[in-house]
Formats: sequence, C-alpha cells, structure tokens
Amino acid sequence: MLDIASKSTNIDEAASKIIPYGTIPLYDYLNGIGNICQIFNIYVITGIFTLTVSQGFYAKPNILNTEMLSTGRIVGEDVRETIDPAPEEMKKIYTLMVLVRAADIQAITLQRQGRIGFYVPCQGEEASQVGSAYALKPEDWAFTDYRAPGIVITRGMSLKSFYAHLMANSEDNTKGRSMPSHWGSKALNIVTPSSPICTQLPHAVGVALGAKMKGDKIATIAYFGDGGTSSNDFHSALNFAGVFKTPTVFFCRNNGYAISIPVSRQTASSSLAVKAVAYGIEGIQVDGNDALAVYSVTKKALEKARNGGGPTLIESITYRMGPHTTSDDPKRYRDDGELEEWKTKDPLNRLRSSLEGRKLWGKEDENNAQEWAQQQVKEAIAHSEKIPPPHPRTLLEDVYSQPTWNLQRQLHQLSEELGGS
Repeated sequence: MLDIASKSTNIDEAASKIIPYGTIPLYDYLNGIGNICQIFNIYVITGIFTLTVSQGFYAKPNILNTEMLSTGRIVGEDVRETIDPAPEEMKKIYTLMVLVRAADIQAITLQRQGRIGFYVPCQGEEASQVGSAYALKPEDWAFTDYRAPGIVITRGMSLKSFYAHLMANSEDNTKGRSMPSHWGSKALNIVTPSSPICTQLPHAVGVALGAKMKGDKIATIAYFGDGGTSSNDFHSALNFAGVFKTPTVFFCRNNGYAISIPVSRQTASSSLAVKAVAYGIEGIQVDGNDALAVYSVTKKALEKARNGGGPTLIESITYRMGPHTTSDDPKRYRDDGELEEWKTKDPLNRLRSSLEGRKLWGKEDENNAQEWAQQQVKEAIAHSEKIPPPHPRTLLEDVYSQPTWNLQRQLHQLSEELGGS
C-alpha cells in the first residue's frame, strides 16, 4: 500500500487505489447509505496503514505558550486574528454558554442525588466547546469525545434529548445502551463517541477523505483532550490527514489534566500545537477561554479545509474547573490555589465583559438569560424523568436488519418472561 502511494504523483489517485472502500462507504453510511458492519471491517483493516507509535506529550499545563512563534501560530488576547461574528451572533454564543453551564451544573446535581448514574462535566471549557461548534455548518460532521455538552447543545441537541441520554430512557437516541455522556445524533451530524481516547480521530479523517473524493464541500472536526495526544490513534489520524490533505480540523482541548496526569507529564514538546509540524499540517494555539478567538480560529480552519487547504490542529488552552467525571476527586491531584486562579479567567465572565464593553449586554439581558436557561433545564429534566426506560425487547433490536431465527426465539422467550408484554 505504501509503495502505491510513493509511486503516485497524485495523492487523490493514490487514495483511490489504497482505500477504495475504506472511506466513501463510511461517509455514505453516515448519510444514510451502506452497511456499518462491512464498513467497520474494511475501514479499520484497509484505511489505516500508517505505523502507530505510542507518544508522550507536553510542557506546562496552564500557560498560553507565547514562545511558539517559530513553529506554530498563537491566537489569544495578545495575538488576535478575529473573524468576529455579528453582534446578535455574539449574544447568541454567550446565551448558549449560559445554557450549557446551567445544564452542566444541574447534571452534576442529578448524579449526586442518585437520579442519574454518571456524568462528564465541562465547566470552564464552555468557550472552547461552544465557540468551536458555533463555527460549524450544518452539513459538517462532529466527532466528539465524552466531554461534549457544549458541542452537542450548540449543534442543536435539545435539552430533552440531552437528559434523556443521561437517564437512559426510551427517548434516548442510543436506547439506553451507551455509556452516559456519549451523545450522538444522525440528524445533527454528531457521531456517537466511544470511551477509549481518540478512537474518533481516524474516523473523522476517513469520513473527510470520503467527502473529498466525492467532491462534497464539507469538513469534519474531531474533539479530544490533551491526554489523547499520547494515543496511537492521534498519530495515525494526523499522519493520514497530512498525507492526503483531508478536510479535517483536530480540536484539542488542553484543560491541563488527563484525569490526574498534568500535561507536563504528557510531553516534552513546547506545546501540543507544535506537533502538527511533524505531520506537515498547520498547528495553532488559541486562548480557549476566549470564545470569540476560538470561534475565529475554528472558522478559518474549517473554511480552509472545505476549500482544499488541508487539515489543522488547534490546541485550545482552557481549564477543567470540576472533576474529570463524577467519579473523580480533583483535590487529590491539584490544589485550590490553581483552581482559584483559573476562576478569574472564567470564559462566561470574559465574554460577558466583552459584550458589556461593546454596549451589547446589560444587567437586564443577564437576568433574562439566566432565568431562561434555568427554566429550560428545569422543564427538560421534569419531562425526561417522566419517560419510561426502553422496553426490554429493544435489547434484541438493531443487530440485523432482519432478525435471525435465534434472535426471534430469544425475543419470544423474553416476551413470555415479561408476561406477554
């Protein structure tokens, strides 16, 4: 396979020879065509042929690295490249961040009260999530990880669907089968993630290449954390994307920790964005608590991808204010002083101050936004808690398009045990 690519002077031609079935079928499946079982085998075996090398990545966790100018581009308060949205769009971004914060805090409360089993919070990362997702077009595809409340809500997921998934009720898109905080929606072009880190990156590259080969002007964006840069899939995906110039944006939320491991133990590199250089793609480091800077950088990267300019790695410097998950105790590995320092950089406060400075936001606007968000969350939870769990017979659905004889027998036995229901 590598020999075919090396002898070809046309990367697109080489791609069509190396992976004739590995990308377009996966892309077509997401758009309602094809067979996912066949796609998975062909894509994994045929599509990823690069060597995988386990790597350990990064320097200090909490600092915007302003010494990376020779190997990457930095966007933040001091070095701004803005494509500021219109005033009404800025206000919408902030309102979405308020809604995400309210939904996130309440989800943690539900877990502490025993009303849901597990949750992966995003407090402190709202600018990175909402700002980047707001730059996407409806036809783009989002490949998220498990920390994605701001992404899925910005993409248009209703709070009823958001909480239905956490409660694993019969309105859950995944029918209660997926681990909590693993949202997906075919209607919103959000691919359901899995728990192992960065498995979604090669998928995002494959779909992007499939779209490129078909001539569809779309982009894919793959979200992951700083710890994910130590995974084999990170290397495979960026190398593949760089070679074939896929319309992919790799969005790394560097929140300082991979569970309890600080970024300083992930890599000796000056940053995570600088790793793009090794794969021949563009790397950008952005102030991840500045929603407008994140929007600007992501929008440019997506436009470049759609126009044939190839992939981009964005490192968004932010901070996870809460635990890694509701099963984590961050006090075991970080001190309160660090948290208090980052609270002064709260992304909601920063965007609100920016709006106020532009005379676009006032006290009444803030009160209305907060009241609206709380009401939306309250109504969604009240609705979701009334919805029954999926019927047990759904356990045997979605395995084959036509149930096999043994599945039909199992369904009959299950029905008898349930009293014929």
